[in-house]
Amino acid sequence: MENKNELKSLLAVPKDIVITTHRNPDGDAIGSSLGLQHYLEMNGHNVKVAVPSEFPHFLNWMPGSERILIFDMAQEEVKRALEKPDLVFCLDFNSLERIDKMGELITPLKAKKILIDHHLYPEPFADFELHDETASSTSELVYEFILQMGDKHQITQVIAESLFTGILTDTGSFKYSTTPKLFRMVADLLELGVDDVRIQNLVFNSMDEKHLRLIGLVLHERLEVLDEFRTAIITLSKQDYEKFQISRGDTEGLVNFLLQMKNITLAVFIHEQPTITKISLRSKGGFSVQEIARKHFRGGGHKNASGGYSYIGLRPTVKKFKSILPEYQEALLNNDL
Repeated sequence: MENKNELKSLLAVPKDIVITTHRNPDGDAIGSSLGLQHYLEMNGHNVKVAVPSEFPHFLNWMPGSERILIFDMAQEEVKRALEKPDLVFCLDFNSLERIDKMGELITPLKAKKILIDHHLYPEPFADFELHDETASSTSELVYEFILQMGDKHQITQVIAESLFTGILTDTGSFKYSTTPKLFRMVADLLELGVDDVRIQNLVFNSMDEKHLRLIGLVLHERLEVLDEFRTAIITLSKQDYEKFQISRGDTEGLVNFLLQMKNITLAVFIHEQPTITKISLRSKGGFSVQEIARKHFRGGGHKNASGGYSYIGLRPTVKKFKSILPEYQEALLNNDL
């Protein structure tokens, strides 16, 4: 962060601060937001975390999660929080479009905006920016931010647990985007008292019966394997969501199961929402899904994990996706797994 001393001066006096993150917040979005909130509150700031939509239930154990304001459920309260903040921290997204209608509230604010993110191609809306696309997660960058503020000694066990959760989920249990620097950081978090076995259990072993049955249904009845492209696709329709009473968080991690097949390079989950059709992309090895998401589905993300959306419905979206696969066939077939 080039102008970190200026921001450090702003933070030397208590401020009204709002932290926000992207729609459908995941473990990194919530972990980084809560970790930053706890740090800022330790320094006397009045801090609210406001997110566009609900987050997965397996994150409810995290200290502070019960205070998160959800725009879809409490619009007036979020609007009041965004009336006159001094600072707005924008975490884990690179464009105000990623926070939907909340972006329209934040754009005209006179408040200074701070971006902390690891996605490609950040838009230039922030006054301060800590951006590193090589970072494993935004939680890793929040840790780096605290260090740059000279406050490593203020990282408590609660802050460490929040950041560890974000790193754990965004790296797929340390399978993606890992570096020696990251593991040294994680070692620091463990020394601060993080119980990694406990957190892994809370995050990955807390699904209910409905969730487990959904996994079985999807893999048995909604799976299509395209061997000629080393690609596997699963789908869910709006009718599926209603019939099986699927709620937010129930589909978390579904797409990752497809990568367990030995000859699959590209895993795709296409699911129909009330107004849009979402597409989640995962890959192995050197094959990048970021271009597919950005070029064809108005999205983006990372080399091995990206997402996007369309407005044309489930079947046309599946058809469109299949139509672009020949463009990437050579790279898919030659990918070193």
